[in-house]
Amino acid sequence: MRIDSHQHFWKFDPVRDAWINEPMAAIQRDFYPEDLSPILKTHSIDGCVAVQADQSETETNFLLGLAENNDFIKGVVGWVDFMDPHVRERIAHYSENKKLKGMRHVLQGEPDRAYMLNPQFMKGIAALKNYDLAYDILIFPDQLGYTNQFVKNISGVRFVIDHIAKPDIKNQNIEKWANNMKIIAQHENASCKISGMVTEADWQNWQQSDFEPYLDVIFEAFGANRVMFGSDWPVCNVAGGYDKMISIVESYVSKLSDSEQARFWGLNAIEFYKLN
Repeated sequence: MRIDSHQHFWKFDPVRDAWINEPMAAIQRDFYPEDLSPILKTHSIDGCVAVQADQSETETNFLLGLAENNDFIKGVVGWVDFMDPHVRERIAHYSENKKLKGMRHVLQGEPDRAYMLNPQFMKGIAALKNYDLAYDILIFPDQLGYTNQFVKNISGVRFVIDHIAKPDIKNQNIEKWANNMKIIAQHENASCKISGMVTEADWQNWQQSDFEPYLDVIFEAFGANRVMFGSDWPVCNVAGGYDKMISIVESYVSKLSDSEQARFWGLNAIEFYKLN
């Protein structure tokens, strides 16, 4: 089974979704399951994981509602306020929905770059293990050092780094990012999504070769058992779209063994998120 482990749905709101600015005009509209379904079929992808894009429980409820009515949405990564003293109650509430597979907070947007090390936040994240839920880490490279401490200090939770931590592919800045990713990969409960790369490259002029050094680092550091495919659709549309995005990884992983490819395209995501 092939799984897209990272995509989004939204009813576009120019105020709430202010991060979708004018250069991203291609995605300043609604995106629903009926838009994604034919794309997945074209690429023989059997299901997907819908990930939160807005930090509200309204968003979590929205995605769970879509998953309930669309069988190809195999799981949802939602949001709760991890700084809420009653966060465990909110996690318990959502864990009753079998399509809820994990949580995420937009750490990349926090002014406090070490936000994830706040004791209250960490306490909330640690509670996820009691409900067998995973956590998606959305960061920029400047937060990788804090992220290593974060993962190191919380045992029993399955972590996955989204978008290979958004390295500066456009300017080919790789060394510091690579060193930090290798350190985090030493934690066996940490995985990585091969997703979101095209939006960190030159949107109009990227080439296949731009991504290969970064993919080399990730596969060497995490190994074939802890990496998974994600499209970051519809965000990938600003830099070429689903077809061009997936061609990058299809070309790269073609050199892997059949069993390694099976893990990358689906098995790792199924096991990580415990998809049905």
